[in-house]
Amino acid sequence: MNLEPRKRISGQALKVWRITGIIKMAIGWVLTFTVIFFVHFFRWPLWISAVILVIELIYTYLSVFFLPLLRWKRWRYDVREQEIELQHGLFIKVRTLVPMVRVQHVDTVQGPILRKYKLASVIVHTAATIHEIPALEEDEAEELRMFISKLARVADEDV
Repeated sequence: MNLEPRKRISGQALKVWRITGIIKMAIGWVLTFTVIFFVHFFRWPLWISAVILVIELIYTYLSVFFLPLLRWKRWRYDVREQEIELQHGLFIKVRTLVPMVRVQHVDTVQGPILRKYKLASVIVHTAATIHEIPALEEDEAEELRMFISKLARVADEDV
């Protein structure tokens, strides 16, 4: 029986994703009001404005409250000697195994919002793909980066 990965990303990820959603939605609302202005300027039917507002309200709720929570609940990972296992996906569960022998290098990334909450993401590079473990505590991210790097070197020496 294949068990799911056990480790979770930081609970602070929820705040970061919600703030990101708010920023995106602020831009979306500016565009919405611009479209509504043109609807009224050209004297199109008022129901068009109502539909646009309802769609934007629903999208705002999804982007700021529902999807970040669902995303946080679904994200899991495990790092083992032979592989890195990632599980994520909102409606479609994606499980990825990255063999250590394929790992070329590992980065940590920290934007301004992640930095404010003392979080960082770990990026694992292989020859063909890039895999991200988002929103880990800074110390945990740094330890994980070093641990994966060490395991990848050992895996390289075994080949």
